[in-house]
Amino acid sequence: MSYADEVRAYCSVHYLQPARAAGKKEIFIRAGDVHEALRYKNRMPLVCSAIGATIFSERNAVHRISVEGPLNGANTVFGFKLS
Repeated sequence: MSYADEVRAYCSVHYLQPARAAGKKEIFIRAGDVHEALRYKNRMPLVCSAIGATIFSERNAVHRISVEGPLNGANTVFGFKLS
């Protein structure tokens, strides 16, 4: 499993599935939280690209509605509409 696949799997299990179970319509994922949880060092651009990639949206049936914060930074927050 690649690092990007690991990021996408983590976000699916820890963010998207619980949000769907709770009936939420939108979810926001902060890149720094994912980076820290996976105990990465200096992989913030990878985390941001994995979350922001089209493959993430397609595999998880979500639609990206926003990206706020610095480019490839810990405080980059991705917003998604859940299908």
